Amino acid sequence: MKILKFIGLGIVSLIVLLLIIALFIPNDYTVSVSTTINKPKQVVFDYIKLIKNQENYSIWVMQDPNVNMDYQGMDGTVGFKASWDSKDDNVGEGSQQITAVSEDRIDVDLHFERPMKGEAKASNLLESISENETKVTSEFYGHSSYPMNLMNFMGEKFITDAETKNLANLKKILEK
Repeated sequence: MKILKFIGLGIVSLIVLLLIIALFIPNDYTVSVSTTINKPKQVVFDYIKLIKNQENYSIWVMQDPNVNMDYQGMDGTVGFKASWDSKDDNVGEGSQQITAVSEDRIDVDLHFERPMKGEAKASNLLESISENETKVTSEFYGHSSYPMNLMNFMGEKFITDAETKNLANLKKILEK
């Protein structure tokens, strides 16, 4: 009986410790990943402003070849909305909508329904390094309320890995 009390007390202590740690973890986080593409800025911009092109380089979209995609509006312009629905929970269900477009930046709002409900924002930033080199930075802005903010470190790593692959795919396509 003493061993069960010891185990129970250990579990409760661990949970309390994690809840205390979560008090000191920020609720908001930003993931930023960059690459340099050997193409002029305008060429890169013209390709990435079109959300439909993500079908060619986004590991999330490419993960399920049977994903149901729905598009509303004129691609590459403010208000364009891309929605997805997949039976694969790694892809899930959600949408992204372009909220701002300029020659240096494309912003989208993300809405997730499944596997977990949530909202986030993302941006692609472009910077000319030279006439034929463009730095592309993908940023993801996330938020998790207490105590779910304890998971932010894992989410940041997952998103960093995915965005790194997405940019590598984009670079390969544009530098052909």
